[in-house]
Amino acid sequence: MRASTEPDPPGSADPANEPEDGTPARATPRPPRSVRSAAHWSTRRRALRGAGGLRILAAALGGLALYAAYAPSTRWWAAIVGLGLLGVAVHGRRWRPALGLGLVFGLAFYLPLLSWTSVYVGVVAVTLSVAEALLTALVGPAISVASRVGRRSVPPGQARPARDWIWPLLSATIWVAGEALRARFPFGGFPWGGIGFSQPDGPLLPVAAVLGAAGLTFGTALAGFGLSAVAVAVRRWRAGGAQPGHRGVLALLVATAVTAVPLLGGLASRPAVLTEERLADTPRSTIAVIQGNVPQAGLEFNAQRRAVTRLHAEQTHALAAAVRAGTAAAPRLVVWPENASDIDPYLDPVAAEMISSAARDIGVPVLVGAVVDAPDDAPGQHETARGTYNMGIVWDPVTGPGDTYTKRHPVPFAEYMPYRSFFRIFSSWVDRAGYFLPGDAPGNLEVAGVHIGDVICFEVVYEHLVRDVVDGGAQVLVVQTNNATFGWTDETYQQQAMSRVRAVEHGREVLIAATSGVSAVIRPDGSVESTVPLFTPGFMTPSVPLISQRTLGSVLGAPVEWAITALAVVVLGGAAIGGVVRRTRERTRSS
Repeated sequence: MRASTEPDPPGSADPANEPEDGTPARATPRPPRSVRSAAHWSTRRRALRGAGGLRILAAALGGLALYAAYAPSTRWWAAIVGLGLLGVAVHGRRWRPALGLGLVFGLAFYLPLLSWTSVYVGVVAVTLSVAEALLTALVGPAISVASRVGRRSVPPGQARPARDWIWPLLSATIWVAGEALRARFPFGGFPWGGIGFSQPDGPLLPVAAVLGAAGLTFGTALAGFGLSAVAVAVRRWRAGGAQPGHRGVLALLVATAVTAVPLLGGLASRPAVLTEERLADTPRSTIAVIQGNVPQAGLEFNAQRRAVTRLHAEQTHALAAAVRAGTAAAPRLVVWPENASDIDPYLDPVAAEMISSAARDIGVPVLVGAVVDAPDDAPGQHETARGTYNMGIVWDPVTGPGDTYTKRHPVPFAEYMPYRSFFRIFSSWVDRAGYFLPGDAPGNLEVAGVHIGDVICFEVVYEHLVRDVVDGGAQVLVVQTNNATFGWTDETYQQQAMSRVRAVEHGREVLIAATSGVSAVIRPDGSVESTVPLFTPGFMTPSVPLISQRTLGSVLGAPVEWAITALAVVVLGGAAIGGVVRRTRERTRSS
């Protein structure tokens, strides 16, 4: 008979009460299902009122704190606090409660962060937020496993200080792996909530110049989960009595050091950032950025598509007049934003003439953001509707349209609808999405002797798309974007924060040309040199350093992400195998 120290389940026979004649004892009747259900929910309610409820509250507050770190906020430290609260919530929990806590954290973070997507339709905003929260929830059980690594033999209330750095380190690798998943899955991923993008105003930002955006993410996560370790160490003190002893003191010191290491790393990385002083001898060129504005905000801004093109042409004519008057520097090239010509200028002679007239007046090439009809034999062409390209066109003042870049990553459920016929079963709103087709080459363009790397709108959030143009020799990064759809929301400021991180990561000046704002000039050190406010026409003529040197972050960014992700996978896989082996041994010993 198997030996066991566990109590017999209700309704089982008790061998100690068997009659002397050997006949089995009568089984104790099980309580009715209603009684068992009531007891179950009573236990759950007590848990919610106790420590379980506090953990749920910590997860929710952690998600809100993480959201509070994103632009237009400059509270970079809130991201560290948010991850610290998540770590405290899931520390030591089993995988099911940790999964629920991760979901609470994800919802509290993504619902407000992505609220700007509600301009399409509310259900899209909620669905996208829930999808991202579900993917984030997977991190909860993984962090809970990391918190138990190497601690199964440690008595309650005690600590092994030498191991107290392990679970924050593993938790940070797990967070990076979770972001790598969300950046690629599903439909090409949506890495908008990457925690590195919460740090453009913080002391950790220089890490991006050495280890890339993935290194910045890891450093931020390590500081956050180090803060969790501090809280756990203090909690052990309280559990073990008023006197913590030397182990408890050392555990707290180790946890505090783990939190401080990323901040010290940011300080040590500052010499790698390309500052104005370091670029003093770098060749420069004046590049103009045009913000023409739109007739109205929201989804119907393009109802007056020709007016949008006219407004950008007018600002270019105003720039040309300022150059002739000597009040503005003569540019080498001019950048218009995404959708500046929402009518195909190859087919529409009026749009083409407005662009040509502006280019002739300023006398230099204009990079025009345009919507262009795809040819009938284009790959992926639709049967029921004509596909289009989101394109940047180099428009020469003499020869007209020349080299082009086509957006490689159209936004799913906005610029195109995956599985359109299937989703139409649920709502006709799917037909508000466009029919854009992807390009197949990076946005490396040589315009008037300047090597620019063009990324369009949301592409700036995808690390590999930006890295591709830098690898291709881009001396300056250009972000053509159209934020008019999102009105006065935080979307444009969040996108600007991402551009600031990319500037430091790759050591390039970033020029944001937006239809309605905020257009910006971002220096290679991540600082904002100048802007044109929301829904305000204007232009900027910055002197841009033409940088050819590479930062370590630009070279190491992708390998760092893959190495950290691989480490997380190996650790979790080892923990899973170890659990199976341990349970097998326990069953063998008890049989």
